[in-house]
Amino acid sequence: MFDVAAVEAGIAGTAFAGRVLHLASVGSTNALALEAAQSGARTGVWVADEQTAGRGRGGHGWHSAAGDGLYVSALIAPALPMTMALWLSLATGLAARAAIAEVTGMAADIRWPNDLLLYGRKCGGILVETAVAPARDDDRAMLRYAVIGVGVNVNHAAFPVELTALATSLRMESGSEIPRGALLAALLRSLDEEIASLVREYRGETSAGGLLARFAEASSWVLGKQVSVDEAGGYTGETAGLDERGFLLVNGDDGVMHTVLSGGVRER
Repeated sequence: MFDVAAVEAGIAGTAFAGRVLHLASVGSTNALALEAAQSGARTGVWVADEQTAGRGRGGHGWHSAAGDGLYVSALIAPALPMTMALWLSLATGLAARAAIAEVTGMAADIRWPNDLLLYGRKCGGILVETAVAPARDDDRAMLRYAVIGVGVNVNHAAFPVELTALATSLRMESGSEIPRGALLAALLRSLDEEIASLVREYRGETSAGGLLARFAEASSWVLGKQVSVDEAGGYTGETAGLDERGFLLVNGDDGVMHTVLSGGVRER
């Protein structure tokens, strides 16, 4: 069980303070957050001990063992253009990586755009769902709201046979049980900082390193990784950085510089 009071104490001063709703079992925390957003809410945090219909990107399911993982969705409405929607996923990856490092001391890798890896196996995933506000006159389309879903394998001791070679947990890699409440508080603090930094970057108010540069530094997948990509009929090549929108570039073995638009990147 989560000690919500302790989590709230750990996120005092953030945009998420006083907003954490804990549930024992739900279909999907993202679904609850989306329902609240569609009813007019613009902030909130939903965390569950178990998801019975957890979702990943591309309609994939998410293995959500009861009591073992962190299954959380945050509703936000920052003043950002829809052209930066992908940046929210990248920023969340950095926030989750920072939270894992803070609580466990381990350095997770980020497989563009949304997978958290430890020693080559997946320990977490991110699903960001957005809605656009109607553009006025010649103004750019702005974000109406975003629901940021994060799933982390925390205290799983084992996985179904079909996932054994692909998945791991923080406990399996650290050798000790990890407090989920501490990880949740660390994640929300880091996410609050990343979103605020993103808004400052959009406004041109920061001199700190930009999000794309920081993501490239944190992820071994952005540059020089031999990969296969399952979109556009499938192709192979070497990753060649991010474009200005945050999409992954792959220097294809076919001689074409590909822009990966929807993920499906795997090492080869």
